[in-house]
Amino acid sequence: MLTVALGTLRTRWVSFAGCFAALFLGTALIAAMGQVLASTVGTPDRGPQRYAAAPVVVVPGGMLTVQAAHGAATAPLAEPRGLPAGLAARFPGAVVDRVFAARLDGGPPTVGRPWSAARTAPQRLIRGRAPAGDGEVAVSSSALPAGAGTQVGRRVTVVTADGAAAYTVVGVTTAGPQGTIFFGDARAAQLSPRIDALALWEPAGRVRAAVGGRAVVLTGQDRALPDPSRPADDRARNDADTVVGIAGGFAAFVCVFVVSSTFALAVSQRRREFALLRTAGATRRQVRRIVYAEAWAVALAAALPGALAGPFACRPLLDRLIGLGMAPAWTVPSRSAVPALVAFPTGVLVALLGAAAAARRAGRVAPAEAMREADVEARAMTPARWVLGLGALGTAVVCMVVTAVGDPASAAHSKSSMPVVMLLVAAAGLLAPVVAGPVTRLLVAPLRRLRGATGEVVPAALLASVRQTAMTAAPVLVTVGLTAALLGGAAMGDAAKAAVQTRPVRADYLVLPAAGSGLDRQLVDRLRALPGVDVATEAQTGVRTLEGDTVLIERPVETVDPQALRAVLDLPLVAGSLDRLDDGGIVVSRSWGRGLGDRVPVWRADGSKVTLTVVGVLGDGAPADAYATGAHAFSALPSVAYVKVRAGTPPAAAAAALRQAAAGHNARVVTRAAWARDAGTGARSASRVGLLAVLAVILAYTTIALVNTVLMAAADRTQERRALRLLGARRAQVLRFAAAEALAVAAIGTVLAGGTAALALAGLWASLAQLTGPVGVSLPWAATTAVAAGCAALAVSASVLAAALTDRPRRPAQT
Repeated sequence: MLTVALGTLRTRWVSFAGCFAALFLGTALIAAMGQVLASTVGTPDRGPQRYAAAPVVVVPGGMLTVQAAHGAATAPLAEPRGLPAGLAARFPGAVVDRVFAARLDGGPPTVGRPWSAARTAPQRLIRGRAPAGDGEVAVSSSALPAGAGTQVGRRVTVVTADGAAAYTVVGVTTAGPQGTIFFGDARAAQLSPRIDALALWEPAGRVRAAVGGRAVVLTGQDRALPDPSRPADDRARNDADTVVGIAGGFAAFVCVFVVSSTFALAVSQRRREFALLRTAGATRRQVRRIVYAEAWAVALAAALPGALAGPFACRPLLDRLIGLGMAPAWTVPSRSAVPALVAFPTGVLVALLGAAAAARRAGRVAPAEAMREADVEARAMTPARWVLGLGALGTAVVCMVVTAVGDPASAAHSKSSMPVVMLLVAAAGLLAPVVAGPVTRLLVAPLRRLRGATGEVVPAALLASVRQTAMTAAPVLVTVGLTAALLGGAAMGDAAKAAVQTRPVRADYLVLPAAGSGLDRQLVDRLRALPGVDVATEAQTGVRTLEGDTVLIERPVETVDPQALRAVLDLPLVAGSLDRLDDGGIVVSRSWGRGLGDRVPVWRADGSKVTLTVVGVLGDGAPADAYATGAHAFSALPSVAYVKVRAGTPPAAAAAALRQAAAGHNARVVTRAAWARDAGTGARSASRVGLLAVLAVILAYTTIALVNTVLMAAADRTQERRALRLLGARRAQVLRFAAAEALAVAAIGTVLAGGTAALALAGLWASLAQLTGPVGVSLPWAATTAVAAGCAALAVSASVLAAALTDRPRRPAQT
């Protein structure tokens, strides 16, 4: 069997070239993605930044520990407790560090710290001197506004949690790990009494003995735990792992699709060849073994170099992810051989899975039946294909119904919708021969009106081999269908998320802080003192609940003033009322699994435990997961102030007063309409990066598949084209036939893709409508049209090129 398989590969190498390329690329991509994953997981944490120069650091205990039924459950605290003042007094030589909100008016995100903490990074003076009085500050070079130049001697406005105040810049330091405004130690203690850390230059053992269990002593790499970049680094790691996982999954899916299509088309073209083998005595099992042997040979030839070449793409992929902000900048490429060792058998397994259906089909060829078969296909679908196709379609529909009924909020996330899209595309590919006939008749109807042979030859050829037409159109179906469904679904999901946030808001204006900060207390007081407006603020915090007596679940909470909130926000409550919300109550979403009147024990951001009564339950489409009063916000600053203009107050006058109040506080005043537009734009820009990376993988694969199937189909039509030449067709006519046929196949694939995308978007619409009401169906016309046009151009080019190289008139021999 192996000899026969190798002989087939030699004589039909064009049929397997695309399969080889797809397996090579798939294995290389799996190895590359595995190498990226190994890099993000294996790269050690960044070295200490904020306390790089201090050998020992003492910080408050940052973990919440709750004794549950099955042991202790732990979770990090969101709100630092601070160190006891008596502990700092035990170390006279320690640097007492306080880290608090502070930012130059109009400057980049920064923090405030006492000047003595400058030595912990260290951050050295490059101009001026250290701050001494309460009205003096030193700023790091990274804290200055862009293009500001030297600031020494200038009066600036610094915004802290208490409000805005004027200071004189007396020094400029090196950039350091974070933009910083340094105050005198006494002034920093006034602005932030909480002690966040002690930096010491003493033996760690002595420090631990003195501290006991009142705090945590950090040395070595653990000194990086309080660094400001650590949360962003963890998010970047997670983003990189997510993109790599999704891209790898789609790579395997599309690779199986390409390989199965290639082998299915090859088996369809070789039915008479298999019939001859059966006539010569080959059993069904031997025919299947020939197909599997071909798959083995192609897989071994493609997977080995792919697995070896893939890791070399790790560095470019990492650079791209780092440039997009989706991987830590300090990630070091891994040198592990495990990804390549895993990719090689994975590529072989993908090839065997892709060839399985084709092998079964080849084994069912009956000698006499196949020898009598005409060029017109007798049956487009086998029972197994019907079962698989309808099963995939049914599973996708059931998933969409379950999501729409049970968990519509999850539909707005790409991770939930992508598996459904993959199922629909697989179903469309399996059921394509059924619908390809009617679609072909519809699309080729205009060709029949053309004068000449084109109007007869092209439709007849397509309709005579519906199964082959469907297989040739399959790559177009995958390319265009996934592009339309994924981009359209992402746009609809982003629009739904923006609608959830903006639709309940009844405020006329919103006061928003600059990025990375909150609204200071002085500004909030000034806003509330304005006549003719109602002001309500929201501050974001979080609580933890013990679920199943084993796990602490983090739940975001918006802290508000219930009386003022009703005037500016229309929350979708299904039970209860905001009128009952007080310091002992909480309004929760359905995801909490709690009912009205339930008593819920929660642990707040600082670790303190409190039992709250559920006074309201939010319906689907609420902009937040829970609401509580400001008593639970602690040091969290408001993230937004909603402003409702009262009747009789001129809107222009109110807007002018708001802007005057916000001036100098790192805040901006926007109308509700402008804020809603910004919310939608921000969601779209944030969600496209990973999706475009996945689509890039898909387009690379399907381009190979498209060119390969077109070349295989063109090679199978060689005898037909020679017959046309013998009947008098000119070379230009034969090329036109090939171009028209390829264009028709691309159109058929595009129509099937449109139906698949329409079904996927319809299911998504049904889910999102449960959240926000009827939403607009967003179709990515520009991207979909460009991809469809590219597929058509590739198909026509490959078909015409193959026809030009193979179509030669065979003249009868001279006697």
